[in-house]
Amino acid sequence: MVPFAGYQMPLQYSSIRAEHQAVRERAGLFDVSHMGEVRVAGPGALAYLQRLVTNDVGKLEVGQALYTVMCRDDGGIVDDLLVYRDPDGYMCVVNAARHDDDLAWMRRQLPPSGVELEDQSDQTCLLALQGPLSLQILGPLADGAELGAIPYYHHQPGRVLGVPVRISRTGYTGEDGFELYCDRHAAEGLFQGILDHGRSHGLLPAGLGARDTLRLEAGFRLYGQDITLERDPISAGLGWVVKLDKGDFMGREALARAKAQPQLSFIGLRLLGRGIPRPHQAILADGEPIGEITSGSYGFSVGAGIAMGYVRPGSAPKGSEVEVPLRADPAEVGAAQVVSLPFYRRPT
Repeated sequence: MVPFAGYQMPLQYSSIRAEHQAVRERAGLFDVSHMGEVRVAGPGALAYLQRLVTNDVGKLEVGQALYTVMCRDDGGIVDDLLVYRDPDGYMCVVNAARHDDDLAWMRRQLPPSGVELEDQSDQTCLLALQGPLSLQILGPLADGAELGAIPYYHHQPGRVLGVPVRISRTGYTGEDGFELYCDRHAAEGLFQGILDHGRSHGLLPAGLGARDTLRLEAGFRLYGQDITLERDPISAGLGWVVKLDKGDFMGREALARAKAQPQLSFIGLRLLGRGIPRPHQAILADGEPIGEITSGSYGFSVGAGIAMGYVRPGSAPKGSEVEVPLRADPAEVGAAQVVSLPFYRRPT
């Protein structure tokens, strides 16, 4: 157990490698109840969210979800989040480490009337079942719900083991899977019931360590490392969530400038030899620093050390080789190839 964003969180139950491989080959069950849930409702909810985030919330139908970011006027990323559309409003899922700042930011952007903001984080728990056997495991436990019919980035109400839940299909591991939002008082029994049922399928409980290695292989950004207040979504390779044509929103002018002339490029690196790249290490070309690693680890499914980070635009094209320090001694470096993200794609 380790402290994380004000919670005591499981880093690992068995080993990071075993839990990682379980998710890739069978399934893993994560307790990610530390995430924050904020409900947005009222006649002005859509207009409010359209100004608050960079993606186009207006395109959401009831039962759909989208990934987006909130930005300051200078384009710096306040947080990345999911927005779910419900029949009577929206639910925003924010990072635990950013919860208090996000809520304060969201409240400052509220119009005088027409929008209701309700923090439901303390009442809501979130479990994530991830892996190729997740549907096979969860299907028999979902009372009357056809889980296989839920498309990617969609959600619906349902019951699992008799517990009322919101069932979604987004994922943070690169594998198929489901997220279950439920009342806090039902979470422990739900977690244990799914785990007991899934053990015969090789299901393992999984912690923060495997969550990090899995999301890195999938190329997903982590707030506080890959994206921060000092970075904009264009530089972070998240230009696809910035919809400049949807109308005015926070940071639009700065992001339009960044799109026309990016200040940084976000790249993937795969080590060509042994070693594990780590955050804050320099990325070197001909011995000169051109950028910095933001996330790095060993990719168990890739079979090599992998990393993501920022470099000067044009300094590290895809397929080129760069160097990264391997230990505290900056003189000891390893060769790495610039590769496309993600590092891992699940078999189709």
